[in-house]
Amino acid sequence: MAPPTVQAVAMSPLPADAPPHTARRVALLLNLAHAIDHMFLLIFATAVGTIAAEFGFARWEDLMPYGVGAFVLFGLGSLPSGRLGDLWGRRRMMLLFFFGIGVAALLAAATRSAWQLAAALTLLGAFASIYHPVGIPMLLQRAQNPGAVIGVNGLAGNLGIAIAALSTGFMVQWLGWRAAFAIPGLVAIGCGLLFAWLCPQETEAPAKRTAKARVTLAPAAMARAFAVMTAASVTGGLLFNFTTNGNAQLLGERFRGVVEDPALLGAMLAGVYALASLAQVVVGRLLDRVALKPLYLGIVALQIPLLALAAVAQGWWMLGLLLAVMVVIFGSIPFTDAMIVRYVDDRMRSRVAGARLTLSIGISSLAVWLLGPLVKASSFGALFFGMAAVAACTLAMVALLPAER
Repeated sequence: MAPPTVQAVAMSPLPADAPPHTARRVALLLNLAHAIDHMFLLIFATAVGTIAAEFGFARWEDLMPYGVGAFVLFGLGSLPSGRLGDLWGRRRMMLLFFFGIGVAALLAAATRSAWQLAAALTLLGAFASIYHPVGIPMLLQRAQNPGAVIGVNGLAGNLGIAIAALSTGFMVQWLGWRAAFAIPGLVAIGCGLLFAWLCPQETEAPAKRTAKARVTLAPAAMARAFAVMTAASVTGGLLFNFTTNGNAQLLGERFRGVVEDPALLGAMLAGVYALASLAQVVVGRLLDRVALKPLYLGIVALQIPLLALAAVAQGWWMLGLLLAVMVVIFGSIPFTDAMIVRYVDDRMRSRVAGARLTLSIGISSLAVWLLGPLVKASSFGALFFGMAAVAACTLAMVALLPAER
């Protein structure tokens, strides 16, 4: 195979003639949207124990499957969201994201039964599906150092996970679980109003642009890269969903008799997520400087022993190992976005990202449905050993990526 050729591309989320301060503010809102996206998807998982008790469920594991609709639509909605982002406009889709996810969260706060909550969460997942195929390509349109931009954006998304653990724990304890949905919902709507004011209209739809990809691959190598990218996203998504949706209950189990205050456990988990999120900034900067494949292989290889050790750890050892596990899981996230920005030109990035996300998130959303029944039937220890096996599959797939010069 001929080595890929690299083309320099100077690509900000706004037209080139936009004032620098406006571009920075819009970029800040796009990163904030990533935090909102991940935060809203994990409010239910963090508060599930309290909600289950109010709705008459004996165990949180029995209510957990009702949240799967959010993650199914989070994946399936990515395909039409990506298509509309390229053909209709990314600014319009981001406005739909902010207002839609805010209203869906308010509806979730008003529900009175498990099935009503399941419907509201499914609607929330549909609007959440907009961000990744639309917001990230919009952020990267004129980025000269895409790896660093992806790393900071990933940090913002994972800080949203940390905020979900921290704010939901405190709001559930002091204001009730409904406030944990309603207050962030109002914040999202406020961000939408600010985005509408700051972000100017697009002069043309992304599909009409002519910018080329940074790296040109032969068709066969491109097909292989896309297949590996999607398959690795599925297995990586399984690890992400199992951990982020189960960690709150895991800490509650492993710290029983040591720490049992929900707010303190939420703060501990938020600290884990905040520290682990820094891995994405480091990986993002490395992606601008080193070859993608060996870096990806190294991070995935570390997941296997760390997950196996976390399967048997208790107490404070569990907290340290959980931090290490989340570092390598979060650290593997930037690679798929980095591959898209390298191999796909801007006029169709939203559609390619949407197709990849539909397959990967749609399948990996099964983790949310399986989490409760698996833990109930076996244990968190068995779940973590299973995740180590999934990480081994990811390693085998990443080894098939085409090499770059």
